Amino acid sequence: MDISKKTENDVCELSLTGRLDTTTAPQLEETLKELFAQETKDLVLDMSQLDYISSAGLRVLLFAQKSINAVQGKLALKHVKPEIMEVFEITGFTDILSIEK
Repeated sequence: MDISKKTENDVCELSLTGRLDTTTAPQLEETLKELFAQETKDLVLDMSQLDYISSAGLRVLLFAQKSINAVQGKLALKHVKPEIMEVFEITGFTDILSIEK
């Protein structure tokens, strides 16, 4: 998985490319920990190039949401592909995460 980062107006956007699975989830988690250490409060995850998400990826998204909630920030997911959205719906993550259409 590739992660690219850009920051604009105090909002950090991470673009995820590839697969978010057991192998790549630690990479995203480490990136998020670094951002939260820098006191990032508003985060957008662009998922337009994300092809797959496993339970390990879901765990990292849950970690991100809990971390953002702790600092009263905002996490938004955008450009979620239908196959990824189906996973979110089945697991109930649509009730936990803010997903922009």
